Amino acid sequence: MEQRLTLVTLGVDDVAEARRFFEEGLGWRAAAVDSDEVAFFDCGSCALALFGRGSLAHDATVTDDGGRFVPVSIAWNGRSRAEVDAAFAKAVAAGGDPVKAPEEVFWGGYSGYVRIPGGHLLELAHNPDWSLDETGRMQLPEPASCAPHKKP
Repeated sequence: MEQRLTLVTLGVDDVAEARRFFEEGLGWRAAAVDSDEVAFFDCGSCALALFGRGSLAHDATVTDDGGRFVPVSIAWNGRSRAEVDAAFAKAVAAGGDPVKAPEEVFWGGYSGYVRIPGGHLLELAHNPDWSLDETGRMQLPEPASCAPHKKP
């Protein structure tokens, strides 16, 4: 199996409200999919989907317990602390609930969180050790051993 993600799906209470947050609030553009039940956003090497919480639970054949904390977050990384501060302000102005204002964090970066419509957490961060290329794709550090693992 190739090491990659192609889609992150968030189950939200109100797809239209969550879509409005991303489109009108943050200025993102949804893919041309003719449906009020799901929205897709091209995020470079991965896509973000917004899907009704109950529909996602049904699709996965799990029970939706209605818990407020959803143990999933998505992250947006900026090129500087100032870019993070601006993104945080824009997210809050768009209706995001400020959970933690951007601040220096234990791992050496700068990070804050907003709760987006639907209850999921959006981290807005700057990691000085992980640069972003010209397309905004994060450049992760190389593994300690770049040689592929081989069976003896």
